[in-house]
Amino acid sequence: MPTPESEAFLRKKPTVPPSYEGVDMGDFEAVANVRDAIIREQWVQVMMARLVREEMGKCYHREGVNHLEKCGKYRERYLQLLKTAKVHGYKGYEQNYLQSTTDKNYIETDYPTVTQAKGAKGSDFRLGNTIGAKGERF
Repeated sequence: MPTPESEAFLRKKPTVPPSYEGVDMGDFEAVANVRDAIIREQWVQVMMARLVREEMGKCYHREGVNHLEKCGKYRERYLQLLKTAKVHGYKGYEQNYLQSTTDKNYIETDYPTVTQAKGAKGSDFRLGNTIGAKGERF
């Protein structure tokens, strides 16, 4: 039976989904809440992978030579979780979030996207990137 969650925990628990959809990027508190929700969601995935790994270790120790037959469900689940259970942070989600141009909070910029900066040659010619496609310096 799970223990009830305390009032202090419930106050700190995020109430927003881990996505920037519909968030006013000018409202710092809303953006901070989304960042917190994203990091919490990633840590939940990491901790779930850790729990499965611990159960797999206990099963291997308990079953001995029969671990290949008996512990397959833990092994398969752990391999699935290893693909996605990583803490990437929120910065990539925030920088790559595309707001619609009809959104009132849309900010116009003339900074090129990565695809535009790479161009046809496939190298990134933005300021600070000095190595071309074949390793030569400009």
